[in-house]
Amino acid sequence: MIGLGQLDNDLAGWLDRTLVVPGILGPERFEEAFVAIVTAAAADPDEAWLAFYRNTLAALHGEPAPGGTNAEIKPVHERAAQLAVGEVLELGCCFGFLSLRLAAAGHRVIAGDLAPGTVDLLGRLAPRLGLDVETLLTDARAVPLPDGAVDTVLAVHLIEHLPAEDGKVVLAEAIRLARRRVVLAVPFEETPNETWGHVTTFDVDGLRALCEETGLPFTVSEHHGGWLVVDR
Repeated sequence: MIGLGQLDNDLAGWLDRTLVVPGILGPERFEEAFVAIVTAAAADPDEAWLAFYRNTLAALHGEPAPGGTNAEIKPVHERAAQLAVGEVLELGCCFGFLSLRLAAAGHRVIAGDLAPGTVDLLGRLAPRLGLDVETLLTDARAVPLPDGAVDTVLAVHLIEHLPAEDGKVVLAEAIRLARRRVVLAVPFEETPNETWGHVTTFDVDGLRALCEETGLPFTVSEHHGGWLVVDR
């Protein structure tokens, strides 16, 4: 049994290693299993999710267990936070851990995602965590906000979930929305990770090619994966 004190995002990596990789659980059932384990930890599902959020945020701001999912994403979120300026829109926010981090640092944040469940969850729990995050149910390829809506648009570990041509659309949309900066981050993989829903792989050359068509100044770098930064 997994109690409230054990609920955090390392559960995702544990499920992948112990059930998906050995073939016990199909990748298509990963999300179902993940949600079932979390919500089984308390009579009130929101109390379980609140513990999940609190434990994960504590790990991401502290010393996560070595080799776990939190340890993998902590340096990614730290780098994204360093690059964020002014008002921020995060596309593909998922649970919203990065958006919550930025809100805690004083940014005005809009957290957008295509999944109604996670957007609703973040909207309900952010106030209980004492943080102000505006949520937006949206497809990153067509965001219902005006041109130059925010200073920074973040798409951190998003476009690897999309076909390559859709990644170009997301970049163009992010550029439309950003007054000052666009930040894209991707993992570098030899093959897409099915458990996480990845369908496209990237390397440094691929990131560079993605932005060259825009004609805008940009930089590509490596830090626990690849980073593309476009400054307006």
